[in-house]
Amino acid sequence: MPTPQPDEVYRGVIRLFAVLIVGFGITIVAVTLANGGGIGALGLWLGLGFTGLGAARLYLSLRPPD
Repeated sequence: MPTPQPDEVYRGVIRLFAVLIVGFGITIVAVTLANGGGIGALGLWLGLGFTGLGAARLYLSLRPPD
């Protein structure tokens, strides 16, 4: 089995962290809503921000290199 190139390892770790960030964001939103948070709750907006940033990072890491 060939050893992966350092760039492939880096891209894999970036994807893993992006998925983790999305997971944290979804968890923050779920906990906020479960505890009665509404549209003005800070946890809701932080969770949506984490989810959006993680999804954007995952999208960028899945694009083919230029």
